[in-house]
Amino acid sequence: MTQPLTGKIALVAGATRGAGRQIAVQLGAAGATVYATGRSTRAGRSEMDRPETIEETAELVSAAGGTGIAVQVDHLVPEQVRDLVARIDAEHCQLDVLVNDIWGGDPLVTWDKPVWEQPLDAGFRTLRLAVDTHIITSHFALPLLIRKPGGLVVEMGDGTKAYNDENYRLSVFYDLAKVSVNRLAFSQAHELKPHGCTAVALTPGWIRSEAMLEHFGVTEENWRDGAATDPNFLISETPAFVGRAVAALAADEEKARWSGKSVDAGTLSKVYGFTDLDGSQPEGFRYITEVVDAGKPADVTGYR
Repeated sequence: MTQPLTGKIALVAGATRGAGRQIAVQLGAAGATVYATGRSTRAGRSEMDRPETIEETAELVSAAGGTGIAVQVDHLVPEQVRDLVARIDAEHCQLDVLVNDIWGGDPLVTWDKPVWEQPLDAGFRTLRLAVDTHIITSHFALPLLIRKPGGLVVEMGDGTKAYNDENYRLSVFYDLAKVSVNRLAFSQAHELKPHGCTAVALTPGWIRSEAMLEHFGVTEENWRDGAATDPNFLISETPAFVGRAVAALAADEEKARWSGKSVDAGTLSKVYGFTDLDGSQPEGFRYITEVVDAGKPADVTGYR
């Protein structure tokens, strides 16, 4: 197995579970040393109150062929992020990949309610978790990343710019959070260009995170049984799919062609040739647009 990212240092901010965990793992599989950060550790859980921990993520990174380093960080606390970056600098003197995947807003979002019926405290907390964390992390990490050309920043969100521009995301706070993440990639691309570095907004399709599998009452082994609840679930993808998208971007010597753009994992799979764990290439957002949003019967033929 080739490891094109050997010698590269990555920070996956928000790597406890879901997309962040598998982004870390797939960067490790490509040979990178990966700092996996989050709030949930074996010593205690975050407000998400889920069992996954950053230590588990780091162990998975190492098992995949990289070097995983777990660091407990609350990315809303500037001093903790500053100290994290100082540690990376002291230990490696470089940062090649920054993935801003911090989220943690799922328990806070109120769906299908107008803004005047939204709880403000929860809504503003959602924005802080989704936007402020990314800005704080970039503020401290980018001076290290721009020391040499070729660095990559990935802003993880939900929905491409094209999709989010045309679709209401079921909550004013969630909608604003996901639009903002895409714009952050655009803005950072502008600022990074003079340094020869790249920023990209990336989204998975319908991702089978740990929480999503639990919601459908299935495991990764029998996930297709979730179609009994929603037949469109057959378009879903593992978190490893978007993880492989990040690894492909990081290894691309011509990654600057994506700078400032918003793209989904399915589109990148066609460009780079990677697949999901089952060998398929699900085009989640094309399916959502052409089938789900169009009100057509569920049929994934031609979409994976």
